[in-house]
Amino acid sequence: MEKTRTQIAGTVIRRTVIGNLFLTAFKLFAGIFAGSAAMISDAVHSLSDLFGDVVIFIGIKLAKPEPDEDHPYGHERIECVAGIFMSVILFMAGLFIGWRGIQTIIAGNYEELAIPGILALIAAVVGIIVKEAMYWYIRGTAKRIDSVALMASAWHSRSDALSSIGSFAGILGARMGFPVLDSVASVVICLFILKVAVNICRDAITKMTDKACDDETIKKMREIALAQKSVLGVDLIKTRVFGDRIYVDMEISSYGNLTLYEAHDAAKNVHDAIEAALPKVKHCMVHVNPSDVEPL
Repeated sequence: MEKTRTQIAGTVIRRTVIGNLFLTAFKLFAGIFAGSAAMISDAVHSLSDLFGDVVIFIGIKLAKPEPDEDHPYGHERIECVAGIFMSVILFMAGLFIGWRGIQTIIAGNYEELAIPGILALIAAVVGIIVKEAMYWYIRGTAKRIDSVALMASAWHSRSDALSSIGSFAGILGARMGFPVLDSVASVVICLFILKVAVNICRDAITKMTDKACDDETIKKMREIALAQKSVLGVDLIKTRVFGDRIYVDMEISSYGNLTLYEAHDAAKNVHDAIEAALPKVKHCMVHVNPSDVEPL
């Protein structure tokens, strides 16, 4: 049996939780054992990934239930809320990394900074490889099932990979006699992370504010409607994105002398055809306007 959208997302999140758990523990061990503040900071960032994955999983689970009396349009927007919450976590993680770097740069005393051990460098390389692999894995699934929450999780993994790159550069620089590079890299990475967090939040908010779907999708809806029997024209199409789903209000014109049954069938044909061709459309409401054109 084909897996549902929620089952696919749940499988991805469970796997990333396990990966982040082991990666966080390894980074923390390496940071403490090798005396690397950068790697300990990196471990904290991975811990935020772990916490974020739990938030995403809860959000996707809560968005699954069918419409009920209190929520007749369903619960899809809960996933957008999870995406916003995730972006806040990502934003705070970016600020933490950047502020730590700025403090070190301002303080000076670079000669007093500890030289980290080789284990911290190895942990940074492992972190880069694992988190970049996670990013592509989660991103691919997020695009396939159109999940803003999973996409947020993917970018959080990418930010962790960038953090590990910064840690690698800083640790390597420190071992080569330039310890300040650790802090400089942290500040640069912070800016990338903050940008990603803002983009994720903007995307989630857009899906919560009844924004219309893209022009290409609307054009396809129009073509589908015009291809149905007794449809003379499409007078109006209004769409709104609701979480990851689309609601459609459409007005079509048809022959004015149709019976009520025939007009109902014309509307139903358009409704069924659009929902069948566009899986993201959760509901399509069709109104029929009479036309003075006589049938041939």
